[in-house]
Amino acid sequence: MTSTIDLNCDLGESFGPWEMGNDAAMIELATSVNVACGFHAGDADIMRHTVELAKARGVSVGAHPGYRDLHGFGRRPVPGLKSSEIENLVAYQIGALQAIATAAGHKVTHVKAHGALSNVACEDDMTAKAIASAIKAVDPSLVFVVLANSKLVRAGEAANLRMAHEVFADRAYEDDGNLVSRKKPGAVLHDPKAIADRVVRMVQDGAVVSVTGKVIKMQTDTVCIHGDTRGAVEIARGVREALKTAGITVAPFTTAH
Repeated sequence: MTSTIDLNCDLGESFGPWEMGNDAAMIELATSVNVACGFHAGDADIMRHTVELAKARGVSVGAHPGYRDLHGFGRRPVPGLKSSEIENLVAYQIGALQAIATAAGHKVTHVKAHGALSNVACEDDMTAKAIASAIKAVDPSLVFVVLANSKLVRAGEAANLRMAHEVFADRAYEDDGNLVSRKKPGAVLHDPKAIADRVVRMVQDGAVVSVTGKVIKMQTDTVCIHGDTRGAVEIARGVREALKTAGITVAPFTTAH
């Protein structure tokens, strides 16, 4: 049984005057945050503000690179990209956040691919390897946050990167361990109590339960709660309280594998 778990949240996804989620409230509940780097969401000012919020709270900051697709929020695949192009777009976004974090007196500690880029990489070796190669080329000390049991894990191992294996609090799983497509009903979960109970079981059992009831063993280093999920703050608060009641410590993944 895991006695310590990280809670991560995807933040910094506003753009200009348009706001997405409640970043200030979520940062109070998360132990690490993944900051949009301007390709699927966010901009330089939003990135700086998010990093400053995280620094003030003592929360770890990671880059959250995605496809260059503001209109689709990075949730649409971009077919036809070469490995070098994927590596460059990931490296570019990591570098952007590193510069902003340095200017704010904070440091980037990890990288987690966003949306469609992550979904494609979970099933496509080339994309997974390109993401891992970009991280290694920019800074091999960065922790690679990977969907547990996916091809991202194998790519991280091949690149000799430290990894934090991730499970999702507010997303349903298919029998193969991949996330249910957001195009399908029930892909995103919203009931705070059910989600909190589910997360405690995930952490205690080192496993997730698929939509058909299949139990899938997964290494669990970090649990994601999406900042744009309806009721995200209530969900995160419920998860933290449930973990505390279960005797599970919430802390950053400083000992990622």
